[in-house]
Amino acid sequence: MAAPLRFDGKVVLVTGAGGGLGRAYALAFAEKGASVVVNDLGGNISGDGKSSSAADHVVEEIRAKGGKAVANYDSVENGEKVVQTALDAFGKIDILINNAGILRDRSFARISDADWDIIHRVHLRGSFLVSRAAWNHMKNQKFGRIIMTASAAGIYGNFGQANYSAAKLGLVGLSNTLAIEGRKYNIHCNSIAPIAGSRLTETVMPPDLLNALKPDYVAPLVLWLCHESCQETGGLYELGAGWIGKLRWERSLGTVVGQKNIPMTPEAVRDNWGKISNFDNVTYPSSTQESLNPIYELVMKPDSEKGVTMNPTSEQLSSNPPAIIPEKAIGFRLPKTSYSYNHLQPILYALGVGMSTKDPDNLKFLYEGHENFCSLPTFGVIPSQSAMMSGGLASVPGLNIDFTRLLHGEQYLEIYKPFPTSGELTSEATIADVLDKGSGAVILLDVHTYSGEDVICYNQFSVFIVGYGGFGGKRSSHHVKKTASPPNRPPDAVLSDATTVDQAALYRLSGDWNPLHIDPSFAALGGFQQPILHGLCSFGFAARHVLKQYADNDVTRFKAIKVRFAKPVLPGETLVTEMWKVGTRIHLQTKVKETGQVAIAGAYVDLTLAAQSSAPTELTEATELQSDIVFEEISRRIAEIGDQMVAKINAIFQWDITKDGRIAAQWTIDLRNGSGAVYRGPGRGHVDTIFTVSDPDFMEVALGKLNPQKAFFAGKLKIKGNIMLGQKLELLLKDYAKL
Repeated sequence: MAAPLRFDGKVVLVTGAGGGLGRAYALAFAEKGASVVVNDLGGNISGDGKSSSAADHVVEEIRAKGGKAVANYDSVENGEKVVQTALDAFGKIDILINNAGILRDRSFARISDADWDIIHRVHLRGSFLVSRAAWNHMKNQKFGRIIMTASAAGIYGNFGQANYSAAKLGLVGLSNTLAIEGRKYNIHCNSIAPIAGSRLTETVMPPDLLNALKPDYVAPLVLWLCHESCQETGGLYELGAGWIGKLRWERSLGTVVGQKNIPMTPEAVRDNWGKISNFDNVTYPSSTQESLNPIYELVMKPDSEKGVTMNPTSEQLSSNPPAIIPEKAIGFRLPKTSYSYNHLQPILYALGVGMSTKDPDNLKFLYEGHENFCSLPTFGVIPSQSAMMSGGLASVPGLNIDFTRLLHGEQYLEIYKPFPTSGELTSEATIADVLDKGSGAVILLDVHTYSGEDVICYNQFSVFIVGYGGFGGKRSSHHVKKTASPPNRPPDAVLSDATTVDQAALYRLSGDWNPLHIDPSFAALGGFQQPILHGLCSFGFAARHVLKQYADNDVTRFKAIKVRFAKPVLPGETLVTEMWKVGTRIHLQTKVKETGQVAIAGAYVDLTLAAQSSAPTELTEATELQSDIVFEEISRRIAEIGDQMVAKINAIFQWDITKDGRIAAQWTIDLRNGSGAVYRGPGRGHVDTIFTVSDPDFMEVALGKLNPQKAFFAGKLKIKGNIMLGQKLELLLKDYAKL
């Protein structure tokens, strides 16, 4: 069973805590170890009068149970004084519950200025003033939790409560903005719309219902939202009688009723009212940026394309072909693309997805001279993405669309062979399917990447084209590599990594040059406050977390990965990958620590049961190699002057000569014992240095055509053991084994 939530060391300020919900919150926090400031002016339900008894009584209750509490009797309109009580008594403020409120119910025609103003002064302005007084203290300590108390009356309206409704919905807007501004300071702000029995609700609820709606049913949600382990922020929750639900905005897809070449008239609005109000397909905007997307797309769309998605006239239909004709696009093969690279590209990619020399396990991905130098499996997306980055999609018939609206929705990668650390690769891409999602179109792009005739990997890019739905196509496809939900239990493992503020600038050097990830002005056009991280960068972080946790960084264990990109990530934020092991499948989701939002969802990595070593395999049967003649010549020379060489070098060297990726021969040069010796086979006793090199490359070095240092830095010559001793062998190849 998970550990109980505690608030030891935390200081909580609850306004309006002399009774009802506020009292329930204060008692619950104190019971969990918090120090509590009980604020209550002590007035009546209308806001008249003042008394200390309500706050004092709750403080006495807390202290009687061994808790810590002090009282404050100020109005929330004196926010600084209210917060100062917490600072004076406990030295800080961690959590603020804005709960104080009054009622002045009147039908709209009878609301006086005074009735309107006092409701807003207590509910909205009061919450603002107390929150503002606490804000900098929370900001400086990099922790804060704030709750705003909204109401169903504010969300849906309620007869006789126009003043109250307006203030309560205003609190939701205040909360949402504080959630955005507080994210980078670990200040979370959420709104609740509780239905509970209290002196404020007794005027609008029958007695039987009041008895069933205890404040004790509300407090648990408030405590969870305020706990340091809870990452929720910017949420709105309705609750009561033990039930809790999260509320979000829903919007119809809408339709365009007027543009540059088509006049917008009241009649056009009337004629399109069915589409404007149709909720069969909906969107759920969760930010100002998302809410503006349809308008932004309309404004940014080239004039030549404006009006295409409207209800066109017959003349327009003849002059403007449909934007998407699936039967023309499906099965189309894009032009082949090639990708030539050396060891620098896999290293740059590894750095781009957060690998660091601080972790010794990462060195084999960052150092070309490492004995097990290899590429990360997810490097497989880099040569494959050129099918899109090179503009190949623009050549597809039946896709007459604006690719600035392209969003990367999902990604699947399957590895057939460990990725070589250098080489020449070819990718072939095919449109597997085109789907109609209503608010946009989904294009499934299958890409196979080859090294020579061998297929190395397969990618499926699922891209969403905003605003291009509604063409009458199918909504699903058997071609889709589906996502999978994780098990309904706590994760088996969690790993986290902080991205740097330059993470996107570094990752883009692997080939994704979209200015959205580096240019602030371009990002602003897309509705983002700053450049965002590449989805495939977060993808790389998540994949290597699984590789480390469940495969000990053995790339031969990695078979496939599937992810859905759910939310953008900002450079500098921390990625937290939660993992669940089910056989050889590792389910995962990646969250942004600072916001609690899920960035990668429905994801999994498939691993193989047994590792296959990426190093050269065991010695093959003896075969004739070009290098044999060199070792025979070295052997002859050492027979003549072995004493001198032993005195100069005093070491044993082993050479593993490979052919077709397998060790074809082993030679040992013993310049430590006796007069020296050269023999075929592994070294006897302690070997100082082991060289691994292919037979042709060895000959290039021996003939002086390939500098040993260049061979080493190019990854053609691998050295294990004492590298400095290896430099002495150059004498043998230069002076004693000339051919």
